[in-house]
This record gives sequence, C-alpha cells and structure tokens, in this order.
Amino acid sequence: MIGGLGWPELILILVIVMLVFGVGRISKIGSELGKGITAFREGLQEDGKGDEAEVEEQSEENS
Repeated sequence: MIGGLGWPELILILVIVMLVFGVGRISKIGSELGKGITAFREGLQEDGKGDEAEVEEQSEENS
C-alpha cells in the first residue's frame, strides 16, 4: 500500500483524524485545499502565458 501502510493502519489514522478535527471541519479543510490547488494551477497557467508573450516580443525585437 502507501509507504508500507495497510488498510487497518489507514482506517485507524482516518478515525483519529475524525476524532481530532470533527467531520464538519474536515470538509472545510478539504474544500480549502481544493481551492488552493485550483488557484495554484491557474497561477501556473498565467505564468506560462506571460513567458510565451515575452519570448515572442524578444524574437520580434531580434528580427
């Protein structure tokens, strides 16, 4: 399994996390994590577009 962890260990970890954070808070954490990943991907795409525009401008200046 993952890093030598089997199903019993993963279930135990999940139960402990649910006891510590509670079900409602876990859903909020998951939601915020998803939003963060989405924002990160959008930032990477915007950064890539800016690089392409710079390369085109430089190639036009060199011509």
